[in-house]
This record gives sequence, C-alpha cells and structure tokens, in this order.
Amino acid sequence: MEYTTILLGLAVLFGLYMAWGIGANDVANAMATSVGSKAITIKQAILIAAIFEFLGAFLAGGEVTSTIRKGIIDSSMISDANVLLFGMLASLLAAAVWLTVASRFGWPVSTTHSIVGAIVGFAIVAVGLEAVHWDKVGTIAASWVVSPLLSGTIAFLLITSVQKLIFEHEDPDRQARRYVPVYIFLTAFIISLVTFLKGLKHVGLHVTGIEAILYSVGIGAVVVVLGIAFLRSKPRANNVELQKFQFANVEITFSVLMIVTACAMAFAHGSNDVANAIGPVAAVVSIINSGEISQESPVPIYVLLLGAVGIVVGLATFGKRVMATVGKNITELTPSRGFAAELAAATTVVLASGTGIPISTTHTLVGAVLGVGFARGISALNLGVIRSIFMSWIITLPVGAGLAVIFYFTLRLAFP
Repeated sequence: MEYTTILLGLAVLFGLYMAWGIGANDVANAMATSVGSKAITIKQAILIAAIFEFLGAFLAGGEVTSTIRKGIIDSSMISDANVLLFGMLASLLAAAVWLTVASRFGWPVSTTHSIVGAIVGFAIVAVGLEAVHWDKVGTIAASWVVSPLLSGTIAFLLITSVQKLIFEHEDPDRQARRYVPVYIFLTAFIISLVTFLKGLKHVGLHVTGIEAILYSVGIGAVVVVLGIAFLRSKPRANNVELQKFQFANVEITFSVLMIVTACAMAFAHGSNDVANAIGPVAAVVSIINSGEISQESPVPIYVLLLGAVGIVVGLATFGKRVMATVGKNITELTPSRGFAAELAAATTVVLASGTGIPISTTHTLVGAVLGVGFARGISALNLGVIRSIFMSWIITLPVGAGLAVIFYFTLRLAFP
C-alpha cells in the first residue's frame, strides 16, 4: 500500500479509459439506428447521448455498486486485498484496450462481456479456477444466442406489421392515422417500463413490477391522446399521386418515436453500464481507504462523474465506426425500420428484467437490426459484416481474459 497515490491515480485513469471505451462502442450502437436511418445526424446523436447517458450515469448510477460485476468470482477466496486491487486495475485496462480495438474496426461488442472476461482471466491466474462462478459464465455465454434471437424475432414481427398495415395499403396516410397510435402506445409503455425497471431503480425509487406496469399503461394512455391530437392536426393527403409524400409523412412519425425510444435507452444504458467502469474503480478506492475486500463499495461522487464524462467523450471522439456498422452496414435502415429495431431492443430489455434472462444490450440491438433486415429477405443483409460481428462476440471473453493476465503480472512486477 506504499504506492497509494500512484495506484489511486491509475484507477482513475483506467476507469476513465474504460468509460471512454463504453462510450465509443456501447453508446455508439445505441444511437446507431437513429443515425443510420437519417432520423438524426451524428452531432444530434452525440448531443442526445451526452444529455441522457450523462443523466443516467450520474443521477442513477447508484450510491453503492457491486465490486465485482455480475458476481462472477467469489471474493471471499481472496485473502490478500492487493490481489483484488491489482486484479481490478488489470481488468479495467484489459477491457478498455479490447473496446478500443473493437471500436477501431467498427465491431459492436459487449462491454459487460469485456470486463467479465477480464475479471475471469485475472481470477484464474491469481486465485484459481475454483474462484470463478462458472455457472454465471455459462449464462453470459448463453446470451450470445438468447439476446439477438429474442430481439430479432420481435423486430421482425414489428416491421412486418408496419409493412402490412401501413406501407402496403393503397392509402398509407389513412392507415397511419389508424394504426400509428397503437405504435405510439407500445413505445410509451415500453420506454416507461425500461425507465422504471432499469433507469430509476438506482435512484431509490423502488416500484414493484405490477406498479411499473400500471404506471406505464397510464403514461402510454396519456401519450396516445397527445399523439392522436398531433396526427389529426396534420393535413390529410388524398391524392394517390402523393403516395410518395404520404410515405415520407409516415416515416417522419416513426423517426420521432425512434428518437424518444433512443433517449430512454440512453438513460437506462447510462444508469446500468457505467458500473462496468466505476465498479472496479470503486473497489480499488475502497481497498486503498480501508485495506479490506468487500462485495459492494460506496461510489464517491467524483468516480460517478468520471464515468459519466468518459462515456460521452468516447461517443463523441471514437463512436462513428460502430455507428456506421450497426446503422448502415448490416442492412439499409429507414425511420420505420429503425423504430422497429429500437422498440424490439427496448422490449427485450424489459422481458429480460422481468424474467432474469441474461442479455447484452449490444447483442440485443444487433439482433433487432438483423430481424428488420431479414424481413426483407436474406439478400437485404450484409453477411460479411454479420460474420465479423459474430466472431468479435465469440473472442471477447478470451481476449479480455488474456489481456487481463498480461496486465496483472505487469502490475505485480511494477509494484512489488
């Protein structure tokens, strides 16, 4: 503990780097559908993310965070606090480096899987195989299949319903006025649930599942009334020759819904995934201050602020490549397709929260985009890009683990 100031400085530096990586990769693909469908520009996406990710991370990041993400290792088996201290530093740096590489190549990978893989790697070499909860690792690996399959199916059904009910009708404008209120209700209901279940639980506003559903139904009803009033205020286009104009009108409506969904997802993401960066930092700070190991650690305000700022800067400086992959390169997106993908991803998050299914938000959104593309046929998908994405998912855990082992031994040598 003689290197206290240096180690604390490294924890802050590595935590900021990890938060930057989360912004560059995770936040980028949360905003990708909105940018790819041209509903908003990259600058507008950065502004939206800056506001809602920051609010989610700073306000809802929680006073106490789990020291070791997802309970992936048994900290009671670690007798020396320095082992956990150096392990957390190594894990942060390993996950951040992998996120940098993935973001450079435009691969949307899971930040949670990155940090989990890193923690598993250091635990194996520093403590032993028995310290790892392998059942937890198994459920995380299962999310590679569960997340994209579930969200992809929901997205496929959503976009198919939009096509059948609105776009394939001879009067899409009239059909939109009839059915868009249903999509408005679904959007308001789902994003309210996401906010209650994922975004606000850290603020201290604890509501039961039933209460969250009732509140969300109420919010959905109010938003539908406002939506119907908005739709009726728009001029009615009757001329068949204006069908192209009608399509544009419908797409504008869906782009507004998608932006609302993206804001809610950004808030929920900020409040949850910032823990991937600040959890290990909080652990290091706690060990330095107390010299003891604990499963949960209090989070100093400056650490929360560190995570919130890092996420926003990461998106602004290095998020373009991942946004391009998810928003443009997998399949061509329009506002209605992007809306279906966003809402499907949000719905999957809600279902996972309620049932305990292990999911990755990254895999969920990519799966939803795949589902939307598949609705137009396999030829609408860029199979080469999809293959690269799947490969990056598979190697995330082992690469994170390998890097953590290297950095752990490097730190132990540097601070004997």
